[in-house]
Formats: sequence, structure tokens, C-alpha cells
Amino acid sequence: MAKLNYKHLSYFWMVGKTGSIVRASEQLFVTPQSISGQLAELEQSLDVKLFRKVGRGLELSDIGRKIFSYADEIFSLGNELLKLTQSEDIIKSLPFNIGIADSVAKSIAYRVIEPILKLDSSIRLTCKEGKLPNLLSQMSINRLDLVIADRPMPTNLNVRAHNHFLGESKLAIFGSRSLIEENPVEAFPKVLNNAKFLIPGEDFAIQKKLLQWFESKKIYPHIVAEFDDSALLKSFGQSGAGFFAAPNAIAEYICKQYEVEVLGVIDTLQEQLYAITTERRLTHPAIISLIKSTNEIYSNKSAHN
Repeated sequence: MAKLNYKHLSYFWMVGKTGSIVRASEQLFVTPQSISGQLAELEQSLDVKLFRKVGRGLELSDIGRKIFSYADEIFSLGNELLKLTQSEDIIKSLPFNIGIADSVAKSIAYRVIEPILKLDSSIRLTCKEGKLPNLLSQMSINRLDLVIADRPMPTNLNVRAHNHFLGESKLAIFGSRSLIEENPVEAFPKVLNNAKFLIPGEDFAIQKKLLQWFESKKIYPHIVAEFDDSALLKSFGQSGAGFFAAPNAIAEYICKQYEVEVLGVIDTLQEQLYAITTERRLTHPAIISLIKSTNEIYSNKSAHN
């Protein structure tokens, strides 16, 4: 089997581009005799005739034109690669791909991730949403650098990864002013009994805990809808369709954004946030920034900011 010598191929490519051994030798800073010798070795190795003489110049043969098209693509890509590695702007603009589980509140995800855009290294951020198992699958083949989730990685998934606990927040119950006024004046949480309630979907780690809490308190709200999208759930809550639960750490933001009020806080229920990565140690500047912003959100000082 013939082996391709890329030095021979580069000489052939330059002769094909310039149409002359002499002009190619000027571009490559070698003697015409050296190029002729390299072309002869390439033709012998491939067992083809690459050029035919036309007057004082050279013209690619039929097979030569086909080989030249491949060589042109190879060396054009090589030049692009060199430009990429030599471009300071591109080196600084490194891609960082984050997966965000559907069960993570968008308002939390935004506040956690947004500081990454302010890093000096000018990281190019890509965010993808989806079901947690699908995101972890993408991370396992290096399409994602990190996955943000409301739970640790499920133990039944065959993915080598590490869970990094980021923080937790008590759960608050929100409702529109009109909905609060509709319901009997009862102490929280009794006011939720028979009240309209919007519950997150089964992909949310908090759903099961919330239903168990209702049961333990012997409170039976009227669950009118279930949502896989937390932003859509809050929009329905804004319209007065029902009460809903969300992290107390961002209560002020939710009240302002969706024009709702805090009905009460469940001290015994915590919504958690995890970063899942393939690395045990977190050293990437974007991840460090993410951890810092999460700590600020879930700290006591910023719980109502």
C-alpha cells in the first residue's frame, strides 16, 4: 500500500497552484531540481502521472486535478488552523458549554450563569436546556462542560461524573394579590387547603417533596395544572391560576417580575442546586465564577436582594 508523504504533496500542491516548477521553487525557497525530484518520488509512490507539459509550463493531468483538489483542501485547512492558533482574540474566546436541566428555575439559572459573561477571558458561552439524562449523556461525550441540576446525578445512569453541591434555598409559596384575596383568611399553610395550586412536573426534584409535605400537614390543595417549564408555571401563577412554589432565595425577584406576593415560607423544604462535571476538581474560571455567584444567591445576605 502506498504511503503519502506530505512534504511531497505540499510541493505538488504549490506547483499545481503556480503552474510552474520555477515559480513554486521561488515560493518554497528551494531549488527547482529539489522540487522536480520530490514530484518524481510522489508520482512513483502513487503510480500516476500528475502533470503533462504544455509549452514551457505544466498542466495537471486528469488524475492530477483530482489529487490537487484534495491537497488544496488539506493545506487550506492547515492554514486556517495556523490562523486559529495565532489569533489572540480567538484563543481568549474559549467555548464553555453548559447544560441546564429543565427542572432548574430559569431565574436561578440566569443569575448563576450571567457573571460568566463578565470574565476577563471573554469565554464564549453556550447554554442548552433539556432533560437531565440527555444532558448528562452529552457531557459524557464532551459536548457539555458542565450540567446544572436540582439534584445529584441519578445513580442508575452509566456516566462517569462528579456531583458538586452549589447551594440550597427554603421553598416559598407565591400567589397573585387577587388569588390571595379570594381565599379564606387562614394561617399559613392551612390557607392552601382546597386552594388552587400549580405544581412542577415529575422531573423536578421538589415535586415529590412538596406532595409529601402536603400529606404530612393534611393539606389537600386543588392541583389545577402541572408544568415542565418553571417560567410558564410562574406566568400562570401571575394570572391568578393558582399558588406556586419557588426558591425563597429569589423571592424579591419573583415578586417583582411576576407581580405576585409571598404567601408563606416552608422552612422544612429545601430546593437544591448542583453542578455535575466529569472533573473531580473544579478549576475552570467559568465554573469558579458560577460557584461564587451561586453562593451569593443562596447566602443569607442576598436571600432578599
